Amino acid sequence: MKFYADEQYPYPVVRCLRDLEHDVLTVQEAGKANQRISDDEVLAFATDDNRAVITQNRRDFIQLHRIQPNHAGIIVCSDDRNWEALAQRIHAAVGAEDSLKGILIRIVRPS
Repeated sequence: MKFYADEQYPYPVVRCLRDLEHDVLTVQEAGKANQRISDDEVLAFATDDNRAVITQNRRDFIQLHRIQPNHAGIIVCSDDRNWEALAQRIHAAVGAEDSLKGILIRIVRPS
């Protein structure tokens, strides 16, 4: 899958996802860091590049999903410092999908 990691997304998870053969572009690598880009602009950029957004900004991106359902996918994650386990949960969740177009996936840290 192709992902776009928002600015605050933990880079160790990005590395783990890449190890799992996912194509992950970060906001920093796209040259858009420290520019106060709005969440809807992040989603628009990802959609234009056919990438699902991965974020820990759950509330705002769930709301964006409701307002703008025509996107390339949104994966909202709870905070989990077990980077590898988080990447594995994302990998398993998207593995069941042919496409993430218009889909919101919630990845929750086990209790």
